[in-house]
Amino acid sequence: MLLPLEDKYAASVLTERRTPSSDAGSASPIIEWLAGDDCHATDEAGLISGLGCRLRAVGVCVDRLALHLMTLHPQYFGTSIAWTAEEPVVIQGRQHGTATLAFLDSAISQAMRTRKTVVAGRSGIGASWQCLETFAGRDLAQVIVIPLCNSDGPVSTVAFATQSLTGFTVDERQILERIAPALRNACELRTLRQVGNTMLDTYIGPYTAQRIRAGHIRQGEVESIDAALLLCDLRGFTELSNRLRPQEVMQFLNCYFDRVVPAITGSGGEVAKFMGDAVLAFFPGYSAEWAAASAYNAAMEILARTAETDDIKMRVGIALHYGEINYGNLGSGGRLDFTLIGPDVNLVSRIQHVCSEESHQLLMSRAFMEAQNDGTERLPIGHRKLKGFEKPVELFQGALSADRALTFDLLRSSINSART
Repeated sequence: MLLPLEDKYAASVLTERRTPSSDAGSASPIIEWLAGDDCHATDEAGLISGLGCRLRAVGVCVDRLALHLMTLHPQYFGTSIAWTAEEPVVIQGRQHGTATLAFLDSAISQAMRTRKTVVAGRSGIGASWQCLETFAGRDLAQVIVIPLCNSDGPVSTVAFATQSLTGFTVDERQILERIAPALRNACELRTLRQVGNTMLDTYIGPYTAQRIRAGHIRQGEVESIDAALLLCDLRGFTELSNRLRPQEVMQFLNCYFDRVVPAITGSGGEVAKFMGDAVLAFFPGYSAEWAAASAYNAAMEILARTAETDDIKMRVGIALHYGEINYGNLGSGGRLDFTLIGPDVNLVSRIQHVCSEESHQLLMSRAFMEAQNDGTERLPIGHRKLKGFEKPVELFQGALSADRALTFDLLRSSINSART
């Protein structure tokens, strides 16, 4: 990801270099900035570009500045943020399992492992740092990597690189060492904030996370909202789980969820619960029509994604309904859970039972069909007596007309092509 240069700090200092002073005064303004409100309010790009500009302004010959911030994320073990004068800031997430041998042998990795400052040149121990994409092709002669050791958790680093053949001077190194504690604190605050947001979004979903950040965390605090509901269930899972080893079952479930969840979130929905092999999702929206259309699109994509491909056969049944849900905190004391309850939640669950018992791929209620209101023909399957409901409920199938079937096939083909 490329981000524009920070424009707060005067552009005139971008390339200016003054002779650094060995006294404490040279680092003090940078330390004050790192601890101040302006730095606290800026993002990662503003932090690194502001730091780079200020270092050059006091005479530190830094030609490449990189932060390697370790984090907790289901997909990424960290983020690299790189700055060079008069270039856009580059931010790149580092995925789990992608660390190269060059990185593991580099000065950056050494600083993380030893928790000590590492100085490396173009040859010798740690010299593989020049092969890393952050520094490659820039004619850099020396790098100083300082570990940013947080109170707990993995160690992040900051790397200062220069093109000067003699490397950083003693005075420059003193300035870099002096600002490191303040930089660590500034980075730790951002990392903790990011980890908190990631954990909330990952384990409870963005919509719920927004409510928590807004302070809606008290027991019994419940909100009634209108939403489309989608319940997707995997067929034959009990038999499958009895045949496979536990590890194979987990792998299969993850593969299944990898096909279902993106279809839901990509259509504007949020997963409320994983219930074994079932996924309950809701689609709150500006209008009933939008919410129902989004849920229906998600259902069609799920059917396409779970169709037999790559020797993996997945059979699913999907129930759709539109109604009022009670959404909020349930639990006891300090152990609460955001959940969906109400008659309409119960109804979509009962519709799913009909899907399972009668081997339907997709069933919807009349309330859902009327909310969608797109003029598409639906195939009624009649009324069904559902457990817990006094009156029989009329159910409909999604009509796979020629046009709809063609759309389904095209969607499935595009997904298969993307995988290959």
